[in-house]
Amino acid sequence: MLLMSIYKCLKERFCDGVTCLYAKEFLRKPTYNDVQLLYQAHSERHKFPGMLGSIDCTHWVWKNYPIEWRGQYTRDDYKVPTVMLEAVASQDTWFWHAFFGPPGSNNDLNVLDRSYVFSNILDGSAPKCPFMVNGVEYKLGYYLGDVIYHSWATIVKSLQHSPENDLKRCRFKRAQEAARKDVERAFGILKGKWNILHRPAKQMHPRSLRKIMYVCIILHNMILKWNGSAISPKYIEDPPSDEQSEEDIIYQLRSRTTHENLRADLIEHLEHLSQQYHANNPNN
Repeated sequence: MLLMSIYKCLKERFCDGVTCLYAKEFLRKPTYNDVQLLYQAHSERHKFPGMLGSIDCTHWVWKNYPIEWRGQYTRDDYKVPTVMLEAVASQDTWFWHAFFGPPGSNNDLNVLDRSYVFSNILDGSAPKCPFMVNGVEYKLGYYLGDVIYHSWATIVKSLQHSPENDLKRCRFKRAQEAARKDVERAFGILKGKWNILHRPAKQMHPRSLRKIMYVCIILHNMILKWNGSAISPKYIEDPPSDEQSEEDIIYQLRSRTTHENLRADLIEHLEHLSQQYHANNPNN
């Protein structure tokens, strides 16, 4: 009885208290100040101007699942029930978005369609932070994703096929896939830091798993701030922004043309940087 009381107190009061007090700051969407610092950090580290972070999904194996939900939470590649976490992380492994709880039978694309990763863009509250690539201005920052994702203006995917003799496209593919490992590293650190996420989940309901996952992410981000590792440790709230029509916003967000143009400009941008490097270092 004592252990059950301690567990209930931890699950209900501690998790609810941490989320209520700290989620606004430590599980926030990037503000204008955050975006500017993320642009600078990713441009210096990965040579991708306008990059906000990388997006991907991971699974938490669910041990004590209700038997009637087994098929809903099981995928062919896992064989056991899992619950999915969709997240966006920057190179400092700070989580800027977390959407946890969809059944494990979904893939990354289905989860994206259900998540709220672009909710601040759709409701017009996202900060207006244009950037330049290859002499062209773009209005929306982007995340790096793998080839399964949509060809949207806000997601820059890798190339499925890159001929070996096309050095520009090969260079972009290598750079994009290397930079995208930021989110994989963040997943590894999160699970390594909180052992409860490393083991199969014992809770009986997805609501309990969701509370635990979000609290672990909040505490992870808090540690990054306090040890000085965060790119943007100071939370500066944005003022209200001007409203745009939802139709215009969705068009900008899901523009395949913008996606293709942005990726082409990034390829040229990396090629230009490579030429500059070899011109300044002829012996390398």
